[in-house]
Amino acid sequence: MDSSLWVAKTGLDAQQRRMTVVANNLANVNTTGFKRDRAVFEDLLYQTLRQPGAQMDQNSNSPTGLVLGTGTRVVATEKIHSQGNLLQTDNALDLAIDGNGFLQTLRADGTIGYTRDGSLKLNNNGQLVTANGNLLQPEVTIPNNARSITIGKDGTVSVQTFDQPAAQMVGNIQIANFINPAGLQAVGGNTYVQTAASGESQVQVPSQDGAGALVQGSLEASNVNVVEAMVNMIETQRAYEVNSKAIAAADGMLRFINNNL
Repeated sequence: MDSSLWVAKTGLDAQQRRMTVVANNLANVNTTGFKRDRAVFEDLLYQTLRQPGAQMDQNSNSPTGLVLGTGTRVVATEKIHSQGNLLQTDNALDLAIDGNGFLQTLRADGTIGYTRDGSLKLNNNGQLVTANGNLLQPEVTIPNNARSITIGKDGTVSVQTFDQPAAQMVGNIQIANFINPAGLQAVGGNTYVQTAASGESQVQVPSQDGAGALVQGSLEASNVNVVEAMVNMIETQRAYEVNSKAIAAADGMLRFINNNL
């Protein structure tokens, strides 16, 4: 009887973690380039009291056996890298990736980060940086006398200055792809870092060889579906309630035995 309490307890823990995942998705519904998470469950070890196929007597075997489960747990959280809606901003420094890939940034510790947040800015040196100040890689510097900035679908950055009527190219924006983007580690600040699970980054020219195209004057919205997230929240709440009722039922059975035996 005591084992049922622990099995239900694992259900409570698992549903509580799933609720944290759902709450984080809803909290980031307006975060640029955010990709929603999904909790992945697995069942725990089984107690084998009688092996399936065990010899019952000289002429028969057990058709099913007697195996008791010990509960569940959240084994992983998976990023769903589906495309978010493109929102037009008409800001020349806003970039959205239409398709696969990530912008590359130089983090404070000198490592390369990857992001889908294309709300770029200019620092005091005229270099393109992300909203949290990380330098875009490869570096692109905009001249002080630039009056307009054009970023092509292939990442070509050109400017038009006040003293020259013709546009001049000042850099190229590249994007990185991964064979398993779900294996990237989210570290906050709309940034991912490479892991052994994601594989090595493959730097590509935007809009070529299956890489996503850059869309100037737009940003990618979060891919969180609010209605779906609310349904998941209700489903998680109900599962939590069911597991708590299982604990209450097991406690009632133990109380009955204790009071009547």
